[in-house]
Formats: sequence, C-alpha cells, structure tokens
Amino acid sequence: MPSELELVVRSTEIDVNGHVNNAKYLEYLEWGREDWYERAGLDYAAFLELGIQTVTVNVTINYRRECVQGEKLVVRTSALRIGRTSYALRQELADAEGRVRADAEVTSVCMDAAERRSRELPERLRAALAADGGASA
Repeated sequence: MPSELELVVRSTEIDVNGHVNNAKYLEYLEWGREDWYERAGLDYAAFLELGIQTVTVNVTINYRRECVQGEKLVVRTSALRIGRTSYALRQELADAEGRVRADAEVTSVCMDAAERRSRELPERLRAALAADGGASA
C-alpha cells in the first residue's frame, strides 16, 4: 500500500537561490505521510478514535537534486520498520522522469493522546505498516 502523492512546485516555495527551499522538502514529505495514513484508513479521525497521536522524532533526509518552480513531483511513501512504540517510513521525492530529488527516513512515535506519553502501537496501525512491507525491529 505505498502511496504516491503528486504535486507541483509553486512560486511561494522558491528561495533566493531560485529553487525549492530545503525546509519545503520536509513539508512535501509531511504531505506524503498524511496521504499514506489516509490511504491506510488512518486519517486524523481514526487516530482520535484509537486515542493516539503520532509524533515525528527523527528525519534523515538526503537532498539529491534541486527542484524548481512548475516542476511536477511525486512523493512516494512506504513502511520501513515497525517497533514497539515507534515506526519508520521511507520516502522519496521524484520528478516526472523518476529521478529522485530527495529521499528520507522518518521515524515517528505513537503517543497516547490523553496521557501525552509514548505507548505501544495499536494493532490497526501495526497491521497497516506490516501490510505495506514494514519489517519488525
């Protein structure tokens, strides 16, 4: 169930160097993760129903090539690792020809929404990650 989210680089995302600002890549990746959750049936309402929130605790990103205004890009997101309270997603940002512009590994922790503390992944989230090829740590 890897997701692919298409987007177009807008003028407001360009910095003084004439390409997408490095911080904007992180936002693109966040949009991709939200798309992954939604396709897995785990939108924000589902998280509330489960009594959880997820918190990004680490992002390792490699900027491979610049992106410029008007380019069509795709954010690919898939499960990588599944732990007891955390999990990692693999993400790529690629152009229309399939050239990777950036890739990242994003680790998130499952948090109890009421207690604001980490908690074990609920089975529904664990199953979605496993169905997408995530390996248990």
